[in-house]
Amino acid sequence: MVYRFLKVSTINLNKLILKGLYVAAAIQYPAIKKDYLYFIRDNYFCRLRQIRFFKKDFIIKKKYKTTDFQGEFDQELRYVIPFAYWHYLNGTLKKTISCKNTSDFYFFSNDHEEIYAERIWQKSYGNYDVPNMTHSISFSKSKWAKVPYKKHYANRIFVFNKPTLVIANKYNIEWDQAPINFLSLEILDSIIYLLKDKYQIIYNRPLSSQIVSDNSEILDLNEHDWLKKAHPELILMNDLFDENRLSVTSFNHLQMLVYSNCEHFISVHGGTAALASCFEGTNIILSKRGIEHALGEYNTIIPALSGATILHATTELELMRFLTSYYV
Repeated sequence: MVYRFLKVSTINLNKLILKGLYVAAAIQYPAIKKDYLYFIRDNYFCRLRQIRFFKKDFIIKKKYKTTDFQGEFDQELRYVIPFAYWHYLNGTLKKTISCKNTSDFYFFSNDHEEIYAERIWQKSYGNYDVPNMTHSISFSKSKWAKVPYKKHYANRIFVFNKPTLVIANKYNIEWDQAPINFLSLEILDSIIYLLKDKYQIIYNRPLSSQIVSDNSEILDLNEHDWLKKAHPELILMNDLFDENRLSVTSFNHLQMLVYSNCEHFISVHGGTAALASCFEGTNIILSKRGIEHALGEYNTIIPALSGATILHATTELELMRFLTSYYV
């Protein structure tokens, strides 16, 4: 009975705090859309809840922290892994738990368990255990550390005669609608013709069998066979995977190795852009729609992932202008 009373009291207190934080966000950012204030509120709440770990994190400093995440890949890269890496550097990381084929993202973890076969996007929200857990106009770096993927995965295997340029594409359902943020066959053709003489272009759009799904149905753009015929000088990441199955642990491992040797990326909105932003260099991102625009995240959390230069294009025309100005 006492436990039940305390549990109900805690829930009511949290609701009261969340209401107060929403009001605080509304006062601080009066121009932000009301629906987006909930995301800012949740981030405030996440940071507030970290106070209870002060003694463990800064005084006792023994291994105790376990991170457990099954939500969106984008948020895992932005918030969860940098949080786990901070605990690793702090000496307080005990264990990490995530989806299948994620061990290479948590290379620093001495105890990483892959227990989830799929991602559930709803689990990305209402999870207040990480200081930054959702979209926001500001982020806390008090328990957030840049993960040195480029340095860790640097290699002499995936090095070519010309500088590498990775085109990281996706084609899947977005917000229960048809694909919005993707590189079409026409724009791919234009990009390749513009840059193929200067760069060894590697095209990357993982198949549904190669990555863990996050409930956004992956559709078929039918570009892989076309690319082989129209641009035989191009290298497909799928082909690299087939050629190197014995030397890489997963498709994610291959991506890390290839990306670590690359300084020029073209990517699209979401986890695809976040991953490309983890490897320094320059990343031109095509994002036509998303909460990231209103909250300015392409100027805050995305470049912070590695110190990369981020150029945000909202249209194909703007993308081509960036390519002409920065990559040609």
